[in-house]
This record gives sequence, structure tokens and C-alpha cells, in this order.
Amino acid sequence: MPKSPATTARSKRAGSQLTPDAIIEASLRIAARGSEDAFTVRRLGEELGADPTAIYRHFRDKDELLLSVADRTLGEVLDSIPEGLDWKGRIRALAAGSLEVALRYPVVGSTMASRTTRRPNEFRVVELILGAVMEAGLQGAEAAVHYRMVGESLLAFVGQRAAYLLFDADIRAADESAWSREYRLVDAQAFPNITHLSTELAEVTDEQIFQVRVEALISAIEKRVETLRGA
Repeated sequence: MPKSPATTARSKRAGSQLTPDAIIEASLRIAARGSEDAFTVRRLGEELGADPTAIYRHFRDKDELLLSVADRTLGEVLDSIPEGLDWKGRIRALAAGSLEVALRYPVVGSTMASRTTRRPNEFRVVELILGAVMEAGLQGAEAAVHYRMVGESLLAFVGQRAAYLLFDADIRAADESAWSREYRLVDAQAFPNITHLSTELAEVTDEQIFQVRVEALISAIEKRVETLRGA
């Protein structure tokens, strides 16, 4: 059924009143509902009650919107980090905040695990990590390498966890039960180590893995500092 002139006029007004912030916030609302179509103009148009093509008045394409939305989520991560922490505390807080925000917006967290926004909040995250490794005692190329180690390790883990949430619930349930079902039934002679630790393997939690991973990053920095000081 054709739109009435009044409906068309309202749509045009809505489109002309859009701002980049309004579009980013709409994308985040969609992403927070677990949807994978947070960056399609059709879905955004529905969310905003505007002509979908109006999105292109503010963002060149879908990728520019994605990078802008991702940088906004990095701002949420940074806002979660308390003031006055030492370098270890800042890395731990960055890790915790990154995971929390990635799980809040899984389509963003999973997509950005292998991307770079090249925008202000990303620069702030890089500045934070560089400051932490330099405070720990690393300088020059060592600081640059260990910043990349920390940043990319966190991105990989939180991106993996975020991507997992995008699978259907029945697929996730099957994966999560594997340690207490299929792994307990393997041939003991062929897989003696799995059999020996079958109970412990089933009891490992994502939280434990994350904590151990973050502490391993901190330990790697400390050990490198000690090695360089002893050289």
C-alpha cells in the first residue's frame, strides 16, 4: 500500500534529524539484543523509524559505521576502569571491561577481534597499555612488542567469547556438555591424559581461563623486565 504524503513527510523529517550519535546508539541497541544485523541499513531504518538510505548521509558505508560503533564500545571499556590503579591493575581492569563490553555487544566484539578502529578511543586504549608496560619497566621495541602481545591476546579471547554467543542456544549447549559427556567416553588407552583429567577438565570455567590468561600476560611482562635487568 503506498505511503500517504503525511507518512512520507514524517519519514523524511526523521531522516533529516538523524545524527551520527543517534545511529551509533541504535546500532548498539540492536547489538545488545544479540542480533547480527546491527549494521544493516534496513534494520537501522526500522530501529530509527527513518528511511534506511538516510544512514549514508552520516556514514560512507557499513564498515565506517561498524568502526565508529566499535570505537564507542571501547569508550565504554575505558569508562569502566577506575582511577589510581597501578600497571597490573590497569591491565586487569582493561581485560575485565573488554570482556564485559564484548559480551554485551557480541556482534561488535566478535567482528572487531581482527580489526582496528583507528579512532580516538582505540588510541586511548593503546596509550593505556603502552603506559602500563612502560611503567612495568619496558622501553622502546620491548614496550611495543609487549603492548601488541597484551592487546591482541585480549582481543582474541574476548572476540572468541563474543562470537560464541552468536551461535544458536542448542549448538552452545552441545559444546558446553562435551567435557562432561564425549570427553568422558574416550578410549582410555588411546587418550590416557584426557581420561586421567576428565573430571578436572569438566570443571574448568571460562572465568578461570580468562583470569589465568590475564595473569599470564602480566607474568610475561614481569619476567621480561627481570631478564633485561639481569642482562
